[in-house]
Order: sequence, then C-alpha cells, then structure tokens
Amino acid sequence: MVSQKRGLEEPSSSRESKKPKKDARPPTDMPVQPSLLSAEEVDFPRGGGTSLTALEVKATRAEGVKEANAELFDEKESKGKGGKKKKRKADDSATTEKKSDKIRIEHLNYKRLTPGLKIMGQIVGILPLALLVSLPNQLLGHVPITNISAEYTARLESMETSDNEDDEEKDASSLLPELGQIFKVGQYIRTVVSASNAPGTSDPSGLSRSRDELARSCRRVELSLLPNRVNEGVQKGDLKAGFTLTGSVKSVEDHGYVLDLGISGVDGFLSFKEFKSKKPEASSRLSVGQIVETTVVSLSSNQRTCTVTVDPLTFRTSSNSEVASVKSVLPGSLVQALVTEVSTEGVTLQLLGFFDGTVDRIHLRHEGKALKVGQKVKARVLYQHSADPPRFALALSQHLIDMDSRKVKAEEDDALVPVQERYPLGAVLESAKVIKIESERGLYLEVEKGLEGFAHISQVSDDHLPTLTTSGPWKVNTLHRGRVVGYHGFDGMLQIALKPSVFEQEFLQLTDFQVGEPVKATIKTVSETALFVKLPGNIDAVVWPNHFADIKLKHPGRRFKPESTLKCKVLVVDLERKRIALTAKKTLVESDLPVISKYEDAKPGLITNGVVFKVFEKHILVEFYNNLKAYIPLKEASDTPNAKLADSFPVGRVVRVKIVSSDAEQGRIVASIKQAVARAPVPDVSAVEIGDTVQGTVTEVHAEHVLLSLESTEVRALVSIKNLANNRKLSPAQMHATIRVGDLVDDLLVVTRNPEKGIVIVAKKPSVRPTLPEKGTPITMDTLTVGQLVGGRVTRHTRAGTLVKITKNIGGFVNPTDTSDNFETGSPFLPVDSIIRAAVISINKDKRQVVLSTRESRVQPDKEHNVADREIESAADLHVGDTVRGYVKNIAEHGLFVTVGRGVDARVQIRELFDEFVKEWKPKFKENQLVKGRVLSVDAEANKIEMTFKTGDLSRESKSSAAQLKEGQKVVGHIKRVEDYGLFIDIEGTKLHGLCHKSQLTDNAEANVSEALQGFRVGDKVKAMVTGVDKGRISLSLKPSHFQEDDFEEEGDASDEEEADVSMDAVEDDDAEEEDEEIDSDAEDAPEESEEEQEEEDDEDEAMQVDVPAPAFQQSAVASSSKAATSSKPIPSLTLSEGFQWFGESHNSDEDDNASSDESDREGEPSKKKKKKRKEIEKDLTADMHTKAPESNSDFERLLLGSPNSSYLWIQYMSFQLQISEIDKAREIGRRAVKTISFREEGERLNVWIALLNLENVYGTDESMDAVFKDAARANDSKTIHLRMAAIFDQSGKPEKAEEQYKKTGKKFGKSSKVWAQFGEFYLKQGKLEEARKLLPRSLQSLEKRKHLKTISRFAQMEYKLGDPERGRTLFEGIVDSHPKRWDLWSVYIDMEAGQKDIQFIRNLMARVLALKMTSHKAKAFFKKWLDLEKRIGDEEGVDAVKQKAVEWTQRATAAATEP
Repeated sequence: MVSQKRGLEEPSSSRESKKPKKDARPPTDMPVQPSLLSAEEVDFPRGGGTSLTALEVKATRAEGVKEANAELFDEKESKGKGGKKKKRKADDSATTEKKSDKIRIEHLNYKRLTPGLKIMGQIVGILPLALLVSLPNQLLGHVPITNISAEYTARLESMETSDNEDDEEKDASSLLPELGQIFKVGQYIRTVVSASNAPGTSDPSGLSRSRDELARSCRRVELSLLPNRVNEGVQKGDLKAGFTLTGSVKSVEDHGYVLDLGISGVDGFLSFKEFKSKKPEASSRLSVGQIVETTVVSLSSNQRTCTVTVDPLTFRTSSNSEVASVKSVLPGSLVQALVTEVSTEGVTLQLLGFFDGTVDRIHLRHEGKALKVGQKVKARVLYQHSADPPRFALALSQHLIDMDSRKVKAEEDDALVPVQERYPLGAVLESAKVIKIESERGLYLEVEKGLEGFAHISQVSDDHLPTLTTSGPWKVNTLHRGRVVGYHGFDGMLQIALKPSVFEQEFLQLTDFQVGEPVKATIKTVSETALFVKLPGNIDAVVWPNHFADIKLKHPGRRFKPESTLKCKVLVVDLERKRIALTAKKTLVESDLPVISKYEDAKPGLITNGVVFKVFEKHILVEFYNNLKAYIPLKEASDTPNAKLADSFPVGRVVRVKIVSSDAEQGRIVASIKQAVARAPVPDVSAVEIGDTVQGTVTEVHAEHVLLSLESTEVRALVSIKNLANNRKLSPAQMHATIRVGDLVDDLLVVTRNPEKGIVIVAKKPSVRPTLPEKGTPITMDTLTVGQLVGGRVTRHTRAGTLVKITKNIGGFVNPTDTSDNFETGSPFLPVDSIIRAAVISINKDKRQVVLSTRESRVQPDKEHNVADREIESAADLHVGDTVRGYVKNIAEHGLFVTVGRGVDARVQIRELFDEFVKEWKPKFKENQLVKGRVLSVDAEANKIEMTFKTGDLSRESKSSAAQLKEGQKVVGHIKRVEDYGLFIDIEGTKLHGLCHKSQLTDNAEANVSEALQGFRVGDKVKAMVTGVDKGRISLSLKPSHFQEDDFEEEGDASDEEEADVSMDAVEDDDAEEEDEEIDSDAEDAPEESEEEQEEEDDEDEAMQVDVPAPAFQQSAVASSSKAATSSKPIPSLTLSEGFQWFGESHNSDEDDNASSDESDREGEPSKKKKKKRKEIEKDLTADMHTKAPESNSDFERLLLGSPNSSYLWIQYMSFQLQISEIDKAREIGRRAVKTISFREEGERLNVWIALLNLENVYGTDESMDAVFKDAARANDSKTIHLRMAAIFDQSGKPEKAEEQYKKTGKKFGKSSKVWAQFGEFYLKQGKLEEARKLLPRSLQSLEKRKHLKTISRFAQMEYKLGDPERGRTLFEGIVDSHPKRWDLWSVYIDMEAGQKDIQFIRNLMARVLALKMTSHKAKAFFKKWLDLEKRIGDEEGVDAVKQKAVEWTQRATAAATEP
C-alpha cells in the first residue's frame, strides 16, 4: 500500500521543476490516509493524473518534503556534521523559497496555445467559411464556421434539405445569415482553443490554399465560440448582476429570445423590448445560432432563467468583484486588481483578492502616470496561463479596457484617430528608436511617445540573421528608418520592417493596386486557360486568355515565357476573393483614355476603350474595368445595314466607345462606337452666309481637299483641289504639288454650311466660258483636211498634252511641242477655256479626233517665221550631236524622259544630267520643265533616243546599239549565263548581249561540245565575232578560225571616267524599250477620248496619269490574293532589281503598253501593229466597268466594298496614293486594311503588313520602320515577319541591316531550321563564305536533334548553288554515310550533282544507292531518275547501261524473293 502511494507522489513532485531532486521517500511507519487510497483505487486516471483537489495535493507535497528533509538532516547530524553547515543549509533553503515565490512574466507563443485554453481575441477578417482572429502577443487564429454555436451548425446541416423546398415557401427568417452579417471586423470575442496544427501538417481548414497572406497565417490555431466551452466552469452562483458572458440564440419566442449560456440548467432570456432599446441600430431581429455578448441583470428565484441585457456600454464597463471558483474568471472580463510588483518586463497584479496576474510590457497602460506598488487598477483578463497555482494574463491598455481600437493623436491637431489612419500601411518612419531587443524574436521600436512597433527578426535585414545581439547595429536607443508593413489591432502595435528592400516595394497589399494602374508582372505559369503572374509585393495575379493580346493567340506559350516580365494594367481588383486580374492588351496598356471601373465613372459623353465581351444579333456587350459592362445597340455599332456584328466585332477586340447614358440604380450603361470619334469643339459658322465671297489661309493639304481658315471669322472651310486646279488651269496633281500651307486663297464663294461639324464648303468663283464664234459652214470629219485652220476651246490638260473641243462631236489634241515655234517663250499647255486657232496636222476619222498645232509657222505658213525649235515627227529627224529642246515628261528613278517632238521622247540617264556628281538630283527637275540637251544615240527603228545634258565630247558618252554592230565585227565580252544550248555573252562597253550557240564554239565538228560548255564559267572574259544581227538579236561565234594572234593582244583599258559611266548605268535596255513604248502610247492614245467623256470624268483621272514610281514589294505580298485582280492576266513575279513596283500586273493603259512593247521587241513584229492592238484592248477594258482598272479614290472604295478582304486591292490603293506623293495617306490605307480584313484571312493581312514594311523601308524613318515592324510581329506570326523584314533589307540593297536582322531572328528563333538556312543563304549571296559555314555548327547547337539532318541538307544544297560544290558533296557524304536508308536525301544529293553535270560521278552515286536493300517501288524511282539524267547529260551508251542494270536488279530481286 505504501509503495503504491509513493508511485502516486513521485510523478506529481517531478512536475515541480524548481524543486531540488532529492529522495522524497517518507519513513515506513508513516500513517496512511484512507481517503487517498480509496481515491487511488477507484479514480486513478490513465497517464499519471490524480483525482485529489489542488489543496490536498499541495498539502501532501509539503508533508513529503518535510519528512524527507528531516530524515536527511538526522542522518547528517549522526555523522557529526557541524552547526555552521546546518545553518548554511537553512539559509540556502530560505533563499530558494524566496526565489520560487517571485512570479515570472512570460509571453504567449504558439506552443502554449494548447487545446482548452480560454483566450480573448479580436476579429480581423471575415471569410465565407471562417473568422480570422487576432490574439495577444501578435498571434493569429481562426474560427471555422462549424465552431460558432451548436444551433448555427445544426442550421448548416439542414441547409441541404431546405434547398429542396420551393423558394416560395422560404421566408427571410429561414435563411441562414452569413458570417459577415452577424460579426464585424474589430469586434472583440471570447474564444477557446480547440486545436493547434503544427507547421507541415495537413490543413483541414483549407486556409493554406487561400490567396490572402493573413488567412494563411491564421490557419495554425483553431478556435471555438461555442458557449458551452467558453463558459465552462461558470456556476449558477456566478450569475449575479453585472456578470458578463457570451451566449447564442437558442430560439425566438413570443416576447423575446431564449439564449444558450452554456451553463447546465440555466437559459438566458432577452426581451424584444430590451434588444430594441439597447441596439436601435440593429436593422433586423437576431437569428437562431447568433452569438451575443450579454450582461446578467437577474437570476430567477428557481435559478433556471437568467435575464440579460445586450447593452454594449454595460458589457464593456461591468467588472467582477468576486467569483465562486477560478474557472469563473472568463477571458474578456473586467476585474479589480492590486499592483504588487513593477519591473521593466511588466507588472504583477493580484486580482479578486485571491489570484495572481501578470501584465507584459505590450499590454501596459500607455497614458497617464507610472504604476506603483499598492495601486488599485482595472484590468481586462486575456487568458489563464497557469492552472497551479492559478495565474492570469491581463491587460491595462486603454483600448482593451474600453474594448475599442487603439487611437493616437493626429498629426495636424490633438484629435484622436485610429493608429491605422495615422500610420497607414506603407508609411515610412524616418526615426524609430530601439527600446528592447529579443534576440530570437525581433526588436521593439518606439514610433512616438506611447506608441510602439515590433520588427520581426526576418524583417530587420535582407541578410539572414540567426539572432540579434545587444552590441550590434540594432542596439538599444539607436534610430532606424522603417516602413509600416502591418498592424496588430489587438496589441495596438505597428508591424515594422527595417529591410532596405522593403522601401523599394511600391505595393505591399492587395488594396494598394488601383484599377487601371500600369504594372510590371513576372510570369509564373503559362497555359492556354490562364496566365499566372506575380506582382510587386509578392502578390499573385491572373491574366485570362481574352486579355493575352489585342488578337487571339493560338499558341500563348510561344509568346509568353516563365520568369519573363510583362507590361500590364490592373483590370479587376476583387477584394472579397482576394484576386487581381490583369490585361496585357497593348491597346489598353498604352491607352491614355479615362478608366471606367464603377458606374459613377461612366459619365455621358466620356470616350474610353472597352473590350467586346459578347456579341448578339442586335447588340453588343462591351466590358470595362472591374467587370463593368455597357450595352451598345446595333444602330450605334455599325453604319452598314443588316451587318453581322459577329464578323465586324469579334469577342476580345478593343473598341473605342462613347458613353451615351448611365443609370447606376438599374446597373445599365449605354454606349456608342459610332459616336466615339474625337472631335474638337464645333466652332460657330453663323458668321458666314451662303453666297458670301471670302478668302482664307491654307492650314492643311489633303489628297483631294484643302482646309482653309477664313479671315476675320476663323471659320474652317473646305475647298476641292480639283476646283482650284480648274481655276488655275492646272491638273490636280500639279495643283497638289504647288499649293502650300500658309498660302492665301481669295475670291472664294461659300457654297454650303455644316453647323454640326463647324465647317463650310467653298469654291472658286466660276469664270465665264467664252463661246466659239458661229460660222456659216459646219465642220465635219468629211470636210476636215490636213492643214486646215480650225477654232476650238481648250477643255482640259492631260499628261500627253492639251484637249480641244472643235465641235460637239469632234475633239482635238495639241502636243506640248506643237504649241509654239519657240519653247522658251511659249507654254507646253494652252490655258483651259481659252479660244484657240490651230492647224490640222492629222485626222483620225474612226475616233473623230484630230491632231492640231498652234505653231505660227503652221497657222500662217505663207509668212516667214523665226522657228527656234523645229518640228520633230520621228526619231529619223534627229542625228547624233543635234542640240534640241523639250519638256520634261517624267522623272523616273534612273533619269528623265523628255518630249522633243510629236510622239518622240528622249531618255536622259542620271549620269548624263550633270557634269559633276549630284546626289539629290530629283529636286532639280519638275514635270513640264523646259530643258536643253544633245543627242547621244538614235535608233530609228525602235524610235529610241538617248540625250545628254553634259558638255564635252559626245564620243565618250555614246553607247553602241545593236544597229551599230556589223557582221564580222570582233567584240570583247563576259559570259552572262551558261545554258545547254550555248553561252549568253554581255558585250563589253555596251548593254547589249548576244548568244553564242554551242555549234559556234569549235571548228571541230566531231568534238564533244557539251564538255566544251562545261569549261566556261559565268564571268569569264571572251573574245567573240558578230555573225549576225537580226531584229535586235545578236549572234556570236567563238570559233578559233575567226581570230588571229593579233586579236588576242591586250587592249588598252577604257578611261576611268568611262568605266564610271558604265557602272552608273542601272537601267537595262528592256527598261528603255518599255518607257519608250509608254511614251509612244501616250501620244497615240491621248486624243482618243470623246469630248463628252472628257467633260464628264473627274479630274481625279489625271492623277492616275502621273508617272511616279512606286516602291517595290515582295512577290509574296500579292501572290496569295491574285484572285482579286480586276484583270484576268496572270501576275508576274515581283522584284526589286528593276525599279519599284507595288504589284506585278499593270492597271492602266500606259502599263499595258509597256508589256505590249516589251513583247513586241522580243518577237520582232512591227511596232505599229502592236500599238493598234493595244488600242483595241484598251477600248475593251474601258467598255466594261467590271474589268476597268480603278483610276480614282472613289473607284477603289467602290471595289473595296465588294472585296474588303482582298489584300491585292488594298495594295493597289496604297500604290495609287504613292503615285500622287501621298505617303501618309498610303500609310493610313495600309493601317485601315489590316483593321478591315477579317482576322480569319491571315494571309491577306500578312500581305498588307509586308506592304507597309516595304513602304517604311523606302519612305519612312528608322523609328517608323521599327514601330510598324513591332506591330506586324504582334499581329502575325513573329518568325515570318522577322524573316520577311530581313529579306526586304536584303532586296533593297541594305546588307548591313539585313545581317543585323538575321542575327536578331536567329537569336529569337534559334530552334527554327528555316531561320538558319535563310541566314546562311544570305551570307553566301553576299560572298561571306566563312560566316555562312560557321552558322552550321552554331545552328546544330540550338536546333532539336530531329532537325539536324534537314538543316545539314539545306546547307549542303546552298553550297552547291552559291558556294563550293565540293564542300556540299562532303556534307552529303556524311549524311548518306550515317543514314543510308534516307532515300529522300539520296535523291537530293543526286539532283545537286546533276546540276554539276558530272555524269560519271552520278553513275557512281547511282551504283552505290542501288546496292542498298530497298523496295522495288523505290528502286524503280531511282532507275527512272538515272535514265532521265543519262538522256539529258549522258550518252546513248549510258542509257543502254541503265536499262541493263535495271533488268539485272529485277532478276536479282525476283530470285531473292523465290528462295526458300
């Protein structure tokens, strides 16, 4: 029995850590208490507990210690110990007892938050399924929705059943209130710890997956508000007036609420009257399960009903003076206390006269005088941190005593404001003083007198600090710069960070982000459904697919890479869900328009951007920021009737809208796309009346109109360029070129007013047209004769000359060289509307048109005249060396064309314009300018004339022509091309080339001429003899019998100046022929128009006649859209080698003439027949509007209405604008095209983008080029645009830029075999062989292994074509050696060798490949290829050998198949 008693006492004494560990066994004769034994036998709990009361346990321990000490001291005395030692032992015992009596002030931490601990807290956040609670000493916890009350949990469980009922049967009282309706942030609550989850364990609450950092921090401690747990231990005797406790609404009765107080046998009662009087602000009745804070009013006589009140003031100020037991002291209770000890760590108190309590320095009083021992104070109980002896943690802070938020004095005045308002999140503290250091936790800082902050050890430095030392840089009383990163409301302390990196953060929490604010995000994860990014401050955000870019991305992973940065704008800030959505649309990111994020922002008249959210048949929904949407009806979305909105406005497109109306109550916004056009304030036009004569100053010049500012009234006016041109007797193109901003235009008549747009339409006053004098004899085509004098009125000017109306049905034409005998005193064009007298030169009765001349020598032939400029009717009238004058007809890229006679034009190349070098030569000349020069060469048959403006000897400047070459003449040349049938040779010193047939290579008729051809290479210099000149075709011979030894002596080199002239000649003879034919056609075709057509057509037709070269575009820019061409002729390839072209096919009569002329030269047919044929074609084209080429803006617009997705038409339109020098207009049309063409027509859109790139390459700056390039790369496949850009630079003669572009492309798209192949081809074409060869190993490092063979094969093929064939052969040998079964590569290898025409090597290759094991089908293909090569470059013996080998291979294969 005794041993059992010792077993009970030993574990009890072991828990006293401060007691000395000595043998505590009492004497064996100690009497045993029966009560202890019975308790041990009956109630001994598992785990070493006891059923004794605390007083009994304490008495037992004291008795055991006394007996042990007595036994020990008796033994020492028997051994003869001295009295001094005994006295010293007694002193030590007294000291130990004194130390054990001192109460230690301890801080609360997560380890001490054990289940069952009652603690006071404050709600800092409300989630749908949990309450976030702030606890003392900066700890956090959460209350799950199932731990509110038993009644609330029961209602949650019954929700599933109630959901099946009809909605009509539900009333408001049956609906379960949300947590946000029954609790509020900042509310103080009494809780009990129900569970504590250690870090790394599973999280049943799910808060660890929350986006809110506060919620994640609260997941560790689980709390409960259940009244039966919070009020556990409260007895009926404690329910006296003024006692405070929490309860839950149990039921709603007729006169009030029945409350569950968690006390057995007692229910609380709260009358409706009491509830309304104490909480008048409550909008509704209490709900079953709701937690209420109550104060006891009285207990009924039968002690079963406790009447309570919910007065907040009474709850906060009521204090307990006595309790029945220690368990009746609840957290949150206000108690009377006596100060027993004051230290630097805090204060020790005695509360309720029995229990000890401590107040740490965090919860001390911040205002008033310092506390003194013996002072009586009121304190708020926080929690009980020791059960034996019972000790409590209390708070003396004024905000906890008042159960209110912590307040400090405002900066401006002495008014008290919350700490969060005085020091908001992110505020910078310039001097925070360290007042205490906790080496393992952090620093306590004094922000201002009475207000402290805490800096956790992780927030002190960017470097890792295991501990803090008192002698380091953060020692006590040092000042530091800090930033507020949080606020702990319960303790009333600021959370401060001292790390330098924190000061660089712009955003610290979700609320710091404003909707519409630009931010830089770091991409974390890329998927097709969302783009997850990280914002500054380690805040997560998302970008939905609809906002990846301005266009829909098929492969987001190609554009967005993890860890890369992305410019975005904040689209939605969802505080409830703790989520931020961003937009990466460039239009929205770069937009400066106002942001609409709430209904109050949507003011009528406001213009902003929106994103098409959903498209219906009759309306569109557009989304703004913060998920705000607007309604756009059909009439406000498109002007096109019966338009399909889904085609014009795909989902995701950014559109500019204007707010029409906004109704916040109904949540409806109406907007308009049509009205969203930025307009300046409309000026008042009432000061100008229709019919007034005004004058104004030119402010803007557009393609078809001029904008004026009228004097005195400053009203804007618009006048047509056509109207001004007619008044000034000029063509519209000439008018457009001459008018400038700032010019004064007078004598204007106000025609129309438009008050809505604030503009008036004006026109030049019409001049009175003179009428033809009446004559007695009418003029008809039958009565007209050559030389007859006729009168007429000038109607208009064309590019070829002046049109004259003779009679109603007869029109005339005056060439610029037929207006005067002296060009210097005359004018190339006669004044419009003037009456003239002219002589008939020729008559065309079929077209009822005549050619006239107003030369005095023609009009008055009987008189003697001084003719300074004679008539030139054909090229035969001119001879080399003649000095002539003429008018500049056209300024081309390679020189000028000058009209010197009727239907006779001469060409002046660039090198013939000036004696000295002039870089910018075009500004020196203008159309219709009078010039003077000398004839260099004349080709009467082709009607071609070369002129020069240079001075000096003409022999240096003259060039040979085919007509000047004679049969038997010996010439020097260079091989231009080697063909199977002979050699093409460029004749040195000329631009002529001839053909040397293979039969003219040797005198030996039995020689193998094919082998002889292989001995020649392009560029070889040869001596040849002219054997014939037939219709421009030159035949040459290289037979040795034609030459003597003297013929091969080196001739003197041509002079440097002549070589320079030859090198500057950038125009082929074919170009000259085309231009000459074009000029001839102008003279022939111009008089063909009837007078009615001339007067009815707009002057825009003349704009089409201006021969201004347009920039070249790549062939692919129009190849895909050739089906939209207005002509049925095929589109030829586009090139940059011969001037600028926008499109391959001609679209006016002049260009048709060029093609016909070139064809005529090749076939050698008479020029006149071809011209006649061209006229017939032109007549047919103009007769049919469906095939007529567009000649004005209206024509193009009409065609585009029918084919809005045709890139061919759009590029034509751009070319037309460039022909009239409207560069900006061409850009606008290109931009309009890419917006108009459907996003499904990717090829058509790509064509227009390539056209824009070419335009900027020729006319733009580096900045504009870069901008268009970036836009094109975003709108199309980026790799395609990069490669096209490099090709454009290459073809336009900019190798440095092309190389730089290829390098950028290779770096960006290093995994593309196509990029490396084109880069290598570029280097080879530039002659940079080493650089090209270095690319191959570099590319193999970047490419995937599966692409290696394809890349090596491409480089090998390029070596054959552009580099060293031997190197290409080496590469192919490596391929077929490592991959002998790749039949496709064998076939390419053989094709490359076929280009070298080495038949023996091909035979060896064929023998090698056919020796491999293959199918009969594959063998048949190789034998067929071999047979074709033998027929083409081999001989008859080789053909027979192939056939024999094929038979042998078949026999072997058959024998192998039949073998068992």
